[in-house]
Formats: sequence, C-alpha cells, structure tokens
Amino acid sequence: MEQYKQEFIEFMVDCNVLKFGDFVTKSGRKTPFFVNTGFYRTGAQLRKLGEYYAKGIQNAFGFDFDVLFGPAYKGIPLTVATSMAISEYYGKEIRYCSNRKEVKDHGDTGILLGSPIEDQDRIVIIEDVTTAGTSIEETLPIIKAQGDVHPIGLVVSVDRMERGQGTKSALKEIEEKYGLKTTAIVTMEEVVEHLYHRPYKGKVIIDDSLKTAIEAYYKQYGAE
Repeated sequence: MEQYKQEFIEFMVDCNVLKFGDFVTKSGRKTPFFVNTGFYRTGAQLRKLGEYYAKGIQNAFGFDFDVLFGPAYKGIPLTVATSMAISEYYGKEIRYCSNRKEVKDHGDTGILLGSPIEDQDRIVIIEDVTTAGTSIEETLPIIKAQGDVHPIGLVVSVDRMERGQGTKSALKEIEEKYGLKTTAIVTMEEVVEHLYHRPYKGKVIIDDSLKTAIEAYYKQYGAE
C-alpha cells in the first residue's frame, strides 16, 4: 500500500472522521464503520485533506480537466481545499464550482457558486463517500443543465466497497450507468489491512471483534 494511503487512514482516525461502532448510513444500512468528513474542522486539517484528494485525483485522472465540482454542502470545502492543493503542489489551475441548495435571485445569481460551468468543460466531481450512489443522481442533472459539458469522473475519500442499487459496488454502478470513471483515496479493504491488529498511538483500532463485525456487514452488503 502506498505511503500516502497509510498516512490518510491515520489522518482520518486522528480527525475523528473514520469511526467504528454502530451507525446508520444515508441509505438506511446499519454499519460498524462510518466516514464523516464534517469532522474536518480546522484550516490545517482541510489543507492536508486537499493534499490527499489532489494525490488521488492525480493518480486516477491526471489534471487534464477544467472544473472540480463539489456538491453542496460537504462538497463545498472539499472542492476549495483540493483545487488549492492542486495549484500549490502541482502548478495546475483547476476551476472550482459548487451548487447552492436554493437558487439565488440577486447579486451573484443562479444555482452555482465559484466558477461558472462553460460549454465543453470537462468536470470531475468530488464527494466525501458514496454508499448507494444516490447523491450522484442529484448532482449530474445540475451539472448537465449548465450546457454541453462533459462529466468525466468522481473521486471520493473512501470506497466503502458495498452494493449500490444492485449487486455491484456503488462506484461500479456509477461507472456503468453514467460513464464516469470513479476512484477513491483509499478503500475499506485498505483501511482494515492497515489498522487490523496494528497499534496506532498505543491502541489497536480494529481488533478481532470489530473485524468480525465488518466481515458480517460485507457478507450482507458487500459488492460482488
């Protein structure tokens, strides 16, 4: 596993973003692990997060695209932090854009904030985590309503590696249904590999009991 992936897993633990216990996802599934990027709450954390996303985007897409789009609300800081990291560390100027939940009818009008989306723009979408692929169904119509544009990819922080609407993973379903290339900074398989029975700051985060719970979850919801 690449060094930056190991560091990102530990970074999520440090920021209390990656949690283990009893949770319910947006899609209604009871899960023993949860990823919530809303717990990145300081400038230093967002700066580092942007670096990890930028690395994941570089590995999957390069920087041959025009706009990084972050769906409201969590996608707004993600797209800002990542576009800044791409500029700082790779010298590439990628425009950032997000949507508003409500259309603004005065001043900077419309449903978008940040850069406008123009005809022929190639767009990468950035999200925190995709469980069942429901959020992308809301995001793509907003993007495509802006003109003759080309959504080319989706990047998330963690691939939960579970079924979407059918038997395949949510990310795989998105690829097949919408023609988007998808990637994640890390997968849950990599998270388990890195944390299982490995002390981090004096504590074993994934022990035998938790690993059994995760395996049971994947037996029920894991993708083919």
